[in-house]
Amino acid sequence: MRVELTKVAKGRALPPTSVAFASGRASLAVAETEQRPTVLGLIASGRMRPSAGIVTIDGVPDAGALRRRVALVDAPDVSDPAPNVIVAGVVGEELMFAGHRSDPLAVRGWLDEHGVRALARVPIAAVDPTVRVRLLLELAALRPGVEGAVLVSPDRHGGDPRDWWRLAQEFASRGLAVLVIAGDAAASVVAEAPPSPRTARVRLRPTRRLAAGGRR
Repeated sequence: MRVELTKVAKGRALPPTSVAFASGRASLAVAETEQRPTVLGLIASGRMRPSAGIVTIDGVPDAGALRRRVALVDAPDVSDPAPNVIVAGVVGEELMFAGHRSDPLAVRGWLDEHGVRALARVPIAAVDPTVRVRLLLELAALRPGVEGAVLVSPDRHGGDPRDWWRLAQEFASRGLAVLVIAGDAAASVVAEAPPSPRTARVRLRPTRRLAAGGRR
């Protein structure tokens, strides 16, 4: 899968911007201001129509296919979990969206499978930034038909940008098309110190769907 945004714009919220992301690769887009990253993420995932420019998926302008095949992850005020929701609640909701069992037993099983049972009662806002990103990417990858992920503003949670960039590369190596939208300062850190092949310090085991190759 390949998604291309060519000179897309949205009024004053987003100036003309071009970016592409494709299966098996992590791409980084720079967007500053509070609103711009979310607007770009919405357009890149087919959830908002640009006022100018064009978005294609595999060469075709098909917003419906884009919405079905690309998950919008952690976009502020759009797809990010409410800060006071505990991790077990986030997992339960995402399992439901993915069409899986979402009862307490199923949630505990998922948390155990991924080695984060100890975080079950922790508010998502208090979770380590790198663990948060991995949790949300793993859960997004469970959704039927998802082949790509647009991760919005992971730098707003703090931490080392190289950690979430390693995660983006790891998920890309598992077959996803990954686009990360971040600010210029974080992008500079990634560019100046290219990440090593190792993954981030805190690890969760991959979901069965992604290990086998493949919401809103």
